[in-house]
Amino acid sequence: MIARLADIEKRLEAAADQTRALPDEAAHHLMRAGGKRVRPMLVLLAAQLGDPARPEILDAAAAVELIHLATLYHDDVMDDAPVRRGAPSAHAVWGNSVAILTGDLLFARASLLSARLGPEAVRLEAETFERLVLGQLAEFAGPDEGADPIAHYIQVLADKTGSLIAASGEFGVRFSGADPAFVAPVREFGEKVGVAFQLADDLIDLTSTSADSGKTPGTDLREGVPTLPVLYLRAAAAAGDASAVQIAELLDADLSTDEALEIARAALAAHPVTEQARTEARRWADESIAALAPLPEGEVRTGLEAFARQVVDRAG
Repeated sequence: MIARLADIEKRLEAAADQTRALPDEAAHHLMRAGGKRVRPMLVLLAAQLGDPARPEILDAAAAVELIHLATLYHDDVMDDAPVRRGAPSAHAVWGNSVAILTGDLLFARASLLSARLGPEAVRLEAETFERLVLGQLAEFAGPDEGADPIAHYIQVLADKTGSLIAASGEFGVRFSGADPAFVAPVREFGEKVGVAFQLADDLIDLTSTSADSGKTPGTDLREGVPTLPVLYLRAAAAAGDASAVQIAELLDADLSTDEALEIARAALAAHPVTEQARTEARRWADESIAALAPLPEGEVRTGLEAFARQVVDRAG
């Protein structure tokens, strides 16, 4: 698989290449900053259910990573994030317009790769792209009046993260020539493990150190992101939990200083809602593993199960 990942890197570099200096440098910016390449690895792993040597697999893996990279350019603009993967974000270097256009450029290159794979790949990419955008819009708008904010948040995670992970698995199954019956369980796995992945990220932001995560702990709190621990806390406060009310007041105060942020972060991390959120992340990971039951026993199923466990284990 290492050799195949190296081939995918070459495809990513080639897809980002431009003849003019600015688009070329901007398109390669986040790609060269690193990344775990989780989605291409899932394409390769799912492809082992069929013929993993098919050349279409490399194009499929490169396409899903280009889609992911494109969303990062757009996300950083919307979040006004100064850093991504330990490097200055694209909008911090070149401004919002260049960052947005670079994301669009990478989406276009992903579409070209999908077009080479045929109409089924184009359909899958378009449906995934739609969910990515709808998830971002739902996050921006917030839950409807009277709606459950936790259910709304989980749906946002499913759309923004689960949809592309599910598509990665489907690409691997379809373009390796594997049994089409494997598509549904692999997709369900991807949807659920994607939610688990983001719930684990909520906990990492809250409980990790700067050395572990590469960013200031509690950044989501400072930015007012309604992560699952925060949503659980506000529900507990509304139900009359006095300690939750006190912590909610800390969260609603000015968190611009590192001292105030650390006090609020530590208080929330120590409250039972944080362990409740950790339990929920594990539940989603367990459900993703259960979804794999229709797959044959062997290295592929074992590898996917290990991935799901690692997703939540990294959150402690």
